[in-house]
Amino acid sequence: MKALQYTRIGSHPEIVEIPKPSPGPGQVLLKITAAGVCHSDEFVMGLSEEEYTGGGYPLPLTLGHEGAGIVEELGEGVEHLAVGDAVAVYGPWGCGRCQKCAEGKENYCLNAAAEGIKPPGLGAPGSMAEYMLVDDARHLVPLGDLDPVQNVSLTDAGLTPYHAIKTSLPKLGAGTYAVVIGTGGLGHVAIQILRALSGATVIALDVNDEKLALAKEVGAHHTVISDASAAEEIRRLTGGLGANAVFDFVGAEPTIATAVAAAASEADVTIVGIGGGTAHVGFGSIAYDAALRVPYWGTRAELIEVLELARSGQVSVEVQRYSLDDGPKAYEALAAGTVRGRAVIVP
Repeated sequence: MKALQYTRIGSHPEIVEIPKPSPGPGQVLLKITAAGVCHSDEFVMGLSEEEYTGGGYPLPLTLGHEGAGIVEELGEGVEHLAVGDAVAVYGPWGCGRCQKCAEGKENYCLNAAAEGIKPPGLGAPGSMAEYMLVDDARHLVPLGDLDPVQNVSLTDAGLTPYHAIKTSLPKLGAGTYAVVIGTGGLGHVAIQILRALSGATVIALDVNDEKLALAKEVGAHHTVISDASAAEEIRRLTGGLGANAVFDFVGAEPTIATAVAAAASEADVTIVGIGGGTAHVGFGSIAYDAALRVPYWGTRAELIEVLELARSGQVSVEVQRYSLDDGPKAYEALAAGTVRGRAVIVP
Protein backbone atom coordinates (compact mmCIF):
# COMPACT_ATOMS: atom_id res chain seq x y z
CA MET A 1 0.00 0.00 0.00
CA LYS A 2 1.02 3.65 -0.39
CA ALA A 3 2.05 5.68 2.65
CA LEU A 4 3.46 9.14 3.29
CA GLN A 5 6.53 8.68 5.46
CA TYR A 6 9.33 10.61 7.06
CA THR A 7 12.29 8.42 6.14
CA ARG A 8 15.50 10.34 6.97
CA ILE A 9 16.42 12.97 9.55
CA GLY A 10 16.26 16.37 7.89
CA SER A 11 14.48 15.09 4.77
CA HIS A 12 11.04 15.89 3.39
CA PRO A 13 8.19 13.36 3.64
CA GLU A 14 7.82 11.05 0.65
CA ILE A 15 5.43 8.51 -0.83
CA VAL A 16 6.58 4.91 -0.36
CA GLU A 17 5.17 1.42 -0.83
CA ILE A 18 4.86 -0.64 2.36
CA PRO A 19 3.04 -3.88 3.24
CA LYS A 20 -0.63 -3.66 4.16
CA PRO A 21 -0.90 -4.45 7.91
CA SER A 22 -3.07 -7.15 9.43
CA PRO A 23 -4.83 -6.71 12.77
CA GLY A 24 -3.76 -8.80 15.74
CA PRO A 25 -5.92 -9.55 18.79
CA GLY A 26 -7.82 -6.45 19.91
CA GLN A 27 -6.67 -4.36 16.93
CA VAL A 28 -8.67 -2.79 14.11
CA LEU A 29 -7.62 -2.22 10.50
CA LEU A 30 -9.04 0.92 8.87
CA LYS A 31 -9.30 1.84 5.24
CA ILE A 32 -8.39 5.51 5.52
CA THR A 33 -10.84 8.08 4.15
CA ALA A 34 -9.06 11.24 5.34
CA ALA A 35 -5.93 12.35 7.22
CA GLY A 36 -5.17 15.83 8.53
CA VAL A 37 -1.88 17.73 8.17
CA CYS A 38 -0.63 19.47 11.31
CA HIS A 39 2.21 21.71 12.49
CA SER A 40 3.02 19.01 15.06
CA ASP A 41 4.25 16.87 12.16
CA GLU A 42 6.55 19.71 11.14
CA PHE A 43 7.78 19.98 14.72
CA VAL A 44 8.77 16.29 14.81
CA MET A 45 10.41 16.45 11.37
CA GLY A 46 12.32 19.53 12.47
CA LEU A 47 14.03 17.78 15.38
CA SER A 48 17.77 17.18 15.27
CA GLU A 49 19.01 13.60 15.03
CA GLU A 50 19.80 13.61 18.74
CA GLU A 51 16.37 14.99 19.66
CA TYR A 52 14.55 12.63 17.29
CA THR A 53 16.23 9.44 18.43
CA GLY A 54 16.24 10.58 22.05
CA GLY A 55 12.50 11.14 21.82
CA GLY A 56 11.97 7.54 20.76
CA TYR A 57 10.66 8.34 17.29
CA PRO A 58 11.16 5.56 14.73
CA LEU A 59 12.38 5.77 11.15
CA PRO A 60 10.65 5.45 8.84
CA LEU A 61 7.53 7.06 10.35
CA THR A 62 4.14 7.03 8.62
CA LEU A 63 2.72 10.50 9.33
CA GLY A 64 -0.79 11.50 10.30
CA HIS A 65 -2.25 11.84 13.82
CA GLU A 66 -5.64 13.03 12.55
CA GLY A 67 -7.37 10.06 10.96
CA ALA A 68 -10.76 8.82 9.83
CA GLY A 69 -11.70 5.66 8.00
CA ILE A 70 -13.92 2.68 7.40
CA VAL A 71 -13.45 -0.49 9.45
CA GLU A 72 -11.83 -2.96 7.06
CA GLU A 73 -10.97 -5.87 9.36
CA LEU A 74 -11.36 -6.73 13.04
CA GLY A 75 -8.77 -8.48 15.15
CA GLU A 76 -9.71 -11.35 17.44
CA GLY A 77 -11.78 -10.29 20.44
CA VAL A 78 -12.91 -6.90 19.12
CA GLU A 79 -16.53 -6.19 20.02
CA HIS A 80 -19.04 -3.41 19.35
CA LEU A 81 -17.57 -2.61 15.92
CA ALA A 82 -18.48 -4.01 12.52
CA VAL A 83 -16.77 -4.05 9.16
CA GLY A 84 -17.99 -0.99 7.25
CA ASP A 85 -18.39 1.30 10.27
CA ALA A 86 -17.28 4.90 9.71
CA VAL A 87 -15.03 6.02 12.55
CA ALA A 88 -12.62 8.74 13.67
CA VAL A 89 -9.37 7.96 15.46
CA TYR A 90 -8.83 9.28 18.99
CA GLY A 91 -5.15 10.14 18.78
CA PRO A 92 -3.57 10.42 22.25
CA TRP A 93 -3.14 6.72 22.97
CA GLY A 94 -2.40 5.64 26.54
CA CYS A 95 -1.92 2.46 28.51
CA GLY A 96 -5.62 2.01 29.28
CA ARG A 97 -4.85 0.98 32.88
CA CYS A 98 -3.74 4.01 34.89
CA GLN A 99 -5.96 6.44 36.78
CA LYS A 100 -5.96 9.05 33.99
CA CYS A 101 -6.84 6.46 31.34
CA ALA A 102 -9.64 5.16 33.56
CA GLU A 103 -11.02 8.72 33.54
CA GLY A 104 -10.89 8.76 29.72
CA LYS A 105 -7.91 11.15 29.83
CA GLU A 106 -5.44 9.13 27.79
CA ASN A 107 -3.89 12.44 26.75
CA TYR A 108 -2.49 12.52 30.29
CA CYS A 109 -1.63 8.81 30.58
CA LEU A 110 0.71 8.21 33.51
CA ASN A 111 2.51 5.28 31.89
CA ALA A 112 2.83 6.30 28.22
CA ALA A 113 6.35 7.72 28.48
CA ALA A 114 7.74 4.81 30.49
CA GLU A 115 6.12 2.22 28.22
CA GLY A 116 7.03 3.97 24.96
CA ILE A 117 3.40 4.48 23.93
CA LYS A 118 3.14 7.17 21.26
CA PRO A 119 0.26 8.58 19.20
CA PRO A 120 -0.24 7.50 15.60
CA GLY A 121 1.79 9.66 13.24
CA LEU A 122 3.86 10.95 16.15
CA GLY A 123 5.57 7.68 16.94
CA ALA A 124 3.22 4.86 15.94
CA PRO A 125 2.32 4.40 12.24
CA GLY A 126 -0.20 7.09 11.32
CA SER A 127 -3.13 7.72 9.03
CA MET A 128 -1.39 9.04 5.90
CA ALA A 129 -1.65 5.72 4.13
CA GLU A 130 -4.24 3.65 2.40
CA TYR A 131 -4.70 1.56 5.54
CA MET A 132 -3.99 2.12 9.22
CA LEU A 133 -3.72 -0.25 12.16
CA VAL A 134 -5.40 1.02 15.35
CA ASP A 135 -4.04 -0.55 18.52
CA ASP A 136 -7.35 -0.82 20.38
CA ALA A 137 -11.03 -0.38 19.57
CA ARG A 138 -11.37 2.14 22.42
CA HIS A 139 -9.38 4.58 20.27
CA LEU A 140 -12.18 4.77 17.71
CA VAL A 141 -15.33 6.88 17.96
CA PRO A 142 -18.34 6.73 15.61
CA LEU A 143 -18.26 9.24 12.77
CA GLY A 144 -21.75 8.37 11.53
CA ASP A 145 -22.92 10.50 8.63
CA LEU A 146 -20.28 13.23 9.10
CA ASP A 147 -18.12 13.83 6.02
CA PRO A 148 -14.69 12.41 6.96
CA VAL A 149 -12.76 14.92 4.86
CA GLN A 150 -14.55 17.91 6.37
CA ASN A 151 -14.34 16.61 9.92
CA VAL A 152 -11.19 14.50 10.32
CA SER A 153 -9.24 17.49 11.64
CA LEU A 154 -11.63 17.79 14.56
CA THR A 155 -9.71 14.89 16.12
CA ASP A 156 -6.93 17.39 16.90
CA ALA A 157 -7.67 20.83 15.44
CA GLY A 158 -11.11 20.63 17.10
CA LEU A 159 -10.38 18.50 20.17
CA THR A 160 -7.31 20.43 21.30
CA PRO A 161 -8.95 23.89 21.40
CA TYR A 162 -12.15 22.40 22.82
CA HIS A 163 -10.21 20.89 25.71
CA ALA A 164 -8.33 24.16 26.25
CA ILE A 165 -11.47 26.30 26.17
CA LYS A 166 -13.73 24.02 28.21
CA THR A 167 -11.72 24.54 31.40
CA SER A 168 -12.03 28.32 31.04
CA LEU A 169 -15.76 28.46 30.29
CA PRO A 170 -16.72 29.53 33.86
CA LYS A 171 -14.75 32.73 33.23
CA LEU A 172 -16.36 33.46 29.87
CA GLY A 173 -19.90 34.59 30.55
CA ALA A 174 -21.65 37.60 29.04
CA GLY A 175 -19.57 40.77 29.05
CA THR A 176 -16.23 38.96 29.05
CA TYR A 177 -13.44 38.83 26.47
CA ALA A 178 -11.54 35.91 24.96
CA VAL A 179 -8.43 36.26 22.79
CA VAL A 180 -7.36 33.73 20.16
CA ILE A 181 -3.75 34.11 18.98
CA GLY A 182 -3.16 32.31 15.67
CA THR A 183 -6.21 31.75 13.48
CA GLY A 184 -5.00 28.79 11.40
CA GLY A 185 -5.89 25.11 11.75
CA LEU A 186 -6.68 25.16 15.48
CA GLY A 187 -7.38 28.85 15.96
CA HIS A 188 -10.20 29.18 13.43
CA VAL A 189 -11.97 26.25 15.12
CA ALA A 190 -11.34 27.76 18.56
CA ILE A 191 -13.18 30.92 17.51
CA GLN A 192 -16.23 28.86 16.56
CA ILE A 193 -16.13 26.90 19.82
CA LEU A 194 -15.98 30.14 21.81
CA ARG A 195 -18.94 31.53 19.89
CA ALA A 196 -20.93 28.31 20.38
CA LEU A 197 -20.25 27.76 24.08
CA SER A 198 -19.48 31.10 25.70
CA GLY A 199 -20.85 34.61 26.00
CA ALA A 200 -17.45 36.18 25.41
CA THR A 201 -16.51 38.77 22.85
CA VAL A 202 -13.84 37.10 20.71
CA ILE A 203 -10.69 38.98 19.67
CA ALA A 204 -8.54 37.20 17.07
CA LEU A 205 -4.85 37.86 16.37
CA ASP A 206 -2.72 36.87 13.39
CA VAL A 207 0.12 38.27 11.32
CA ASN A 208 -1.74 39.62 8.29
CA ASP A 209 -5.16 40.69 7.04
CA GLU A 210 -5.53 37.63 4.82
CA LYS A 211 -5.33 35.28 7.80
CA LEU A 212 -7.61 37.52 9.85
CA ALA A 213 -10.22 37.43 7.08
CA LEU A 214 -10.87 33.77 7.91
CA ALA A 215 -11.17 34.68 11.59
CA LYS A 216 -13.89 37.19 10.76
CA GLU A 217 -15.68 34.68 8.54
CA VAL A 218 -15.92 32.13 11.36
CA GLY A 219 -17.15 34.57 13.97
CA ALA A 220 -14.44 36.76 15.54
CA HIS A 221 -15.90 40.04 16.80
CA HIS A 222 -12.60 41.91 16.47
CA THR A 223 -9.35 41.21 14.63
CA VAL A 224 -5.92 42.56 15.52
CA ILE A 225 -2.57 42.26 13.77
CA SER A 226 -0.26 40.19 15.98
CA ASP A 227 2.72 42.45 16.57
CA ALA A 228 4.42 44.27 19.43
CA SER A 229 1.43 46.60 19.90
CA ALA A 230 -1.22 43.84 20.01
CA ALA A 231 -1.51 43.68 23.80
CA GLU A 232 -2.09 47.43 23.95
CA GLU A 233 -4.84 47.13 21.32
CA ILE A 234 -6.48 44.31 23.31
CA ARG A 235 -6.42 46.54 26.38
CA ARG A 236 -8.12 49.27 24.36
CA LEU A 237 -10.83 46.91 23.08
CA THR A 238 -11.50 45.65 26.61
CA GLY A 239 -11.79 49.07 28.20
CA GLY A 240 -8.37 48.78 29.78
CA LEU A 241 -9.19 45.60 31.72
CA GLY A 242 -7.61 42.94 29.52
CA ALA A 243 -8.99 39.58 28.40
CA ASN A 244 -10.59 37.06 30.73
CA ALA A 245 -9.02 34.20 28.77
CA VAL A 246 -6.20 34.16 26.23
CA PHE A 247 -5.54 31.12 24.05
CA ASP A 248 -2.19 31.10 22.26
CA PHE A 249 -2.20 28.63 19.37
CA VAL A 250 1.29 29.71 18.25
CA GLY A 251 3.36 29.41 21.40
CA ALA A 252 6.32 31.47 20.18
CA GLU A 253 8.15 33.90 22.46
CA PRO A 254 6.44 37.04 21.07
CA THR A 255 2.91 35.58 21.16
CA ILE A 256 3.33 34.27 24.70
CA ALA A 257 4.51 37.72 25.76
CA THR A 258 1.38 39.20 24.20
CA ALA A 259 -0.81 36.61 25.93
CA VAL A 260 0.64 37.39 29.36
CA ALA A 261 0.46 41.16 28.80
CA ALA A 262 -3.17 41.01 27.60
CA ALA A 263 -4.51 38.99 30.54
CA ALA A 264 -6.95 40.55 32.99
CA SER A 265 -6.95 39.89 36.73
CA GLU A 266 -8.07 36.30 37.43
CA ALA A 267 -7.73 35.45 33.73
CA ASP A 268 -6.63 32.17 32.19
CA VAL A 269 -3.60 32.24 29.90
CA THR A 270 -3.50 28.99 27.92
CA ILE A 271 -0.50 28.10 25.77
CA VAL A 272 -1.46 25.51 23.16
CA GLY A 273 1.00 26.11 20.32
CA ILE A 274 4.39 24.41 20.21
CA GLY A 275 6.34 27.38 18.89
CA GLY A 276 9.11 26.95 21.46
CA GLY A 277 8.45 30.06 23.52
CA THR A 278 8.58 30.38 27.30
CA ALA A 279 6.32 32.41 29.57
CA HIS A 280 8.02 34.79 31.97
CA VAL A 281 5.72 35.32 34.93
CA GLY A 282 6.11 36.59 38.44
CA PHE A 283 4.74 39.18 40.83
CA GLY A 284 4.21 42.36 38.83
CA SER A 285 4.77 40.76 35.42
CA ILE A 286 1.26 39.30 35.02
CA ALA A 287 -2.12 40.46 36.26
CA TYR A 288 -3.12 39.50 39.79
CA ASP A 289 -4.36 35.92 40.22
CA ALA A 290 -4.03 35.09 36.53
CA ALA A 291 -3.47 31.37 35.87
CA LEU A 292 -1.20 29.94 33.19
CA ARG A 293 -1.95 26.51 31.67
CA VAL A 294 -0.28 24.26 29.09
CA PRO A 295 -2.89 21.63 28.11
CA TYR A 296 -2.37 18.75 25.72
CA TRP A 297 -4.90 17.39 23.20
CA GLY A 298 -8.16 16.25 24.90
CA THR A 299 -10.20 13.35 26.21
CA ARG A 300 -12.14 10.73 24.29
CA ALA A 301 -15.40 12.06 25.72
CA GLU A 302 -14.50 15.56 24.55
CA LEU A 303 -13.89 14.27 21.02
CA ILE A 304 -17.41 12.88 20.98
CA GLU A 305 -18.68 16.29 22.13
CA VAL A 306 -16.72 18.10 19.40
CA LEU A 307 -18.18 15.82 16.74
CA GLU A 308 -21.65 16.61 18.09
CA LEU A 309 -20.92 20.33 17.67
CA ALA A 310 -20.02 19.60 14.04
CA ARG A 311 -23.15 17.49 13.57
CA SER A 312 -25.29 20.38 14.84
CA GLY A 313 -23.58 22.79 12.43
CA GLN A 314 -21.95 24.91 15.14
CA VAL A 315 -18.37 24.06 14.19
CA SER A 316 -16.80 23.41 10.79
CA VAL A 317 -13.28 23.21 9.43
CA GLU A 318 -11.95 25.16 6.45
CA VAL A 319 -10.35 22.42 4.36
CA GLN A 320 -7.88 22.24 1.48
CA ARG A 321 -7.80 18.76 -0.09
CA TYR A 322 -4.74 16.91 -1.34
CA SER A 323 -4.42 13.42 -2.77
CA LEU A 324 -2.07 11.01 -1.02
CA ASP A 325 0.35 11.34 -3.95
CA ASP A 326 0.34 15.11 -3.43
CA GLY A 327 0.88 14.76 0.32
CA PRO A 328 4.42 16.22 0.17
CA LYS A 329 2.95 19.35 -1.45
CA ALA A 330 0.61 19.76 1.51
CA TYR A 331 3.60 19.99 3.83
CA GLU A 332 5.28 22.47 1.49
CA ALA A 333 2.17 24.65 1.67
CA LEU A 334 2.04 24.32 5.45
CA ALA A 335 5.67 25.39 5.76
CA ALA A 336 5.05 28.34 3.43
CA GLY A 337 2.06 29.47 5.49
CA THR A 338 -0.34 29.28 2.55
CA VAL A 339 -2.78 26.72 3.98
CA ARG A 340 -6.15 28.30 4.71
CA GLY A 341 -7.59 26.39 7.65
CA ARG A 342 -6.47 22.75 7.51
CA ALA A 343 -4.87 20.64 4.78
CA VAL A 344 -6.44 17.19 4.49
CA ILE A 345 -5.02 14.24 2.58
CA VAL A 346 -7.53 11.96 0.89
CA PRO A 347 -6.12 8.55 -0.17
